[in-house]
Amino acid sequence: MKPIMLLTAFILASTLTAAQPNGETATASDDLKVMSFNIRYGTANDGDNRWEHRRELVFGVLREHAPDLIGLQEALRFQLDEIAEALRGYGEIGVGRTDGKTRGEYAAILYRRDRLEPLDSGTFWFSDTPDVPGSTSWGNRITRICTWARFRDRTAGGEFYLYNVHLDHESQPSRERSAAMLSERVAQRNAEGAPVVVTGDFNAAAGESAAYETLVAGAGLSDAWHTARRRLTPEYGTYGGYRTPALDQPRIDWILTTAEIKTEAIAINPTAIDGRFPSDHLPVHANVQLP
Repeated sequence: MKPIMLLTAFILASTLTAAQPNGETATASDDLKVMSFNIRYGTANDGDNRWEHRRELVFGVLREHAPDLIGLQEALRFQLDEIAEALRGYGEIGVGRTDGKTRGEYAAILYRRDRLEPLDSGTFWFSDTPDVPGSTSWGNRITRICTWARFRDRTAGGEFYLYNVHLDHESQPSRERSAAMLSERVAQRNAEGAPVVVTGDFNAAAGESAAYETLVAGAGLSDAWHTARRRLTPEYGTYGGYRTPALDQPRIDWILTTAEIKTEAIAINPTAIDGRFPSDHLPVHANVQLP
């Protein structure tokens, strides 16, 4: 099978990790390679785009770009198990949103064990009771969560936080309240002097939504799409519904950073093989430099 669209420019220009013959990876620079990717839950009745028909495409995107850090959305337990089997060398952080254990979708964080050491982690629920698994409060019918972790970077040195989120697709009040809670959490961490990266499917248009304004203006976060030294693809709409990417659709999957993190390059990945896309969302890649 031959890719009809392949993010070659991002591979070449951004010094992404290259795969070695033994299956290990070698880092070409100290840039931290971050990906945000909604992989679409694996039990969705999507016809020809069901998980069993596209999982190898997901594995291929992850292998090809070999991110140091991946924020996944909509991942179910069996999908995470299959990814772990297909991609050796990654650790996993996260819980199922339904019971705080394994049931329901995860906002999972995958990290390269040879580069990153997790120091602390957790999950909170976007509700009035953020420590109660399965809780909802703000008009969302579906439980929404954020998984976070603090890492030490063995290569570049220093520590940082990653927050990975999936906001509600129906309730505007839920998105706004969730963004406010996330903003408060990020502000607390940044007050400690720790850099923060946020990945997620926000179900809200970048630059045109209250959730975006809360996080970018209120939390002092920067949209890596705008601060990147190089943007290596057009600004595609990131929800494609398994269709050819469009330029007139909103970018609802974002990577945000605190100001001290520098984004060297960013791209929205439009890869498809034989007309089939890995997910109904496009993955977002960024190469960032920690202070």
